[in-house]
Amino acid sequence: MKTQFMFASTIRCVLVMLLFSLIATAQSEEIETVKDTLIYKQKYGLRLGADISKIARTFVDDNYTGLELMGDYRLTKRIYLAGEIGNEERTIENEVLNNTTKGSYFKGGIDLNFYRNWLDMENMIYAGFRAGASTFSQTLNSYGVYNINNQYWNEQVSINESEEFKGLTATWLEIQIGIKAEMFNNFYAGFNVQLKGLITETEPNNFENLYIPGFNRTYDSGRFGTGFNFNLSYLIPIFKKDKIVVQEKEADE
Repeated sequence: MKTQFMFASTIRCVLVMLLFSLIATAQSEEIETVKDTLIYKQKYGLRLGADISKIARTFVDDNYTGLELMGDYRLTKRIYLAGEIGNEERTIENEVLNNTTKGSYFKGGIDLNFYRNWLDMENMIYAGFRAGASTFSQTLNSYGVYNINNQYWNEQVSINESEEFKGLTATWLEIQIGIKAEMFNNFYAGFNVQLKGLITETEPNNFENLYIPGFNRTYDSGRFGTGFNFNLSYLIPIFKKDKIVVQEKEADE
């Protein structure tokens, strides 16, 4: 009996030691997730640039001269105060008339950045909203008049007396969709497309506005217009804010 009792006690001790060994092994293999916090500096400042498509068109199109300057200022992580200012001169010629539009415009609003940048990058995929206003003149260089007294031929008589209409104005709302990518340090290249809705306009006597600076071409008294912009810009950093990035990694305890 004594031998059996000693044997049972030995077995129990072995089992207890084995159990503690398994628990210790499991604890040594347990994996814990450790959070590592990284801090990056984000730039806040004024970005200034120009629409290079209008500059290029000025050199290749004899009927167009234009310049547009643009800028934005970062207010928050996603919101930018933005605007454009420009001047255009455009001559349109068709079978009825030859007309030159000349004037200036301003557009102001905000851009919302929907792109989630990695680390310290500051690229943009954005939607922009603008209110635009333009002051301009229309110069009717020449126009044609049909001779209705001729019963056999629709003869058109050209009138070359130039007439200028000053003090014209227009306002519109605009939506932009675009991108801006940092090519070099603080130097950006971008592109956007624009959809415009005309709100108000004043027209010359006897004919419609064929072109409005900043709004672009009008078609058959339509209230909608389109546009695009290729731009180069430079960011002038004013201050920086911390961008906190929390990364998770696995560590053996």
